[in-house]
Amino acid sequence: MSANISIDFITHTFKGQTDPTLNNIELKIPAGERVALIGRSGCGKSTLLHMLAGLLIPTEGCVRIHGHQVTRPSAKWNMMFQKPSLYPWMNVRQNIELGLTFAGQKNPEKIDYLLDLVGLSEKAEEHVQSLSGGQQQRVALARSLATSPEVLLLDEPFSALDAFTRATLQDEVARITGQEDLTMVIVTHDIDEAVAMADRVLIMSANPGEIVGEEQVDLPFPRDRSRAEFSRAREQLMTKFDSLVGDVKPAEIRQTGQSKALDDSKQQAA
Repeated sequence: MSANISIDFITHTFKGQTDPTLNNIELKIPAGERVALIGRSGCGKSTLLHMLAGLLIPTEGCVRIHGHQVTRPSAKWNMMFQKPSLYPWMNVRQNIELGLTFAGQKNPEKIDYLLDLVGLSEKAEEHVQSLSGGQQQRVALARSLATSPEVLLLDEPFSALDAFTRATLQDEVARITGQEDLTMVIVTHDIDEAVAMADRVLIMSANPGEIVGEEQVDLPFPRDRSRAEFSRAREQLMTKFDSLVGDVKPAEIRQTGQSKALDDSKQQAA
């Protein structure tokens, strides 16, 4: 079951700093919505995501999930990071079971369901260090889902993967969040990823970090990156991003790197 998120006038200044990293952020995310946060490096995207996860408490304001103020991490709002952070001496099944194990619970049927959901049923007894990077992230995803969260938070979890694996996981996570009725918030530098996964994309400015705009992505899932509608949505988002933020360095926001890699490979195959 998904949950709504309310970000209530958050301002945050890190210790030792005089200027705030985040300033007066107010945002409502309805239950079941998929949201992407994009912005220049250092604008505070990950800081805001950490506050949603209860890993950081804002200087002013608060986060509420399903009406409850977030003051610490919870199994109801799980987070996936850039690295899967798996235990290499454990097999796939044991890694997925960890959240339930820490809660003193066992549910073999649910673990079987999650293994099938992420396409790893045949890898259940293999040690995770033998898996590819994409497969390891699937294990991390299943582990995040094992505790039946209401909210899934993603901090660029696919950034280290190749273009094809990244696109596949983007589609699968978007599908799974819909199938499992989860609210999703993803931080990304990749315009294509935002368009591929989100119902709504929020644009952040820097110094201080503020939400300065948003763009709805009204495309059905799964989203075909080769279609004209996808290209138009990407261009509209990039145009709005440029108009609101501007002066963007290539390393800070990626517009077409993933799509270009996929298109180049298609041309080579042809």
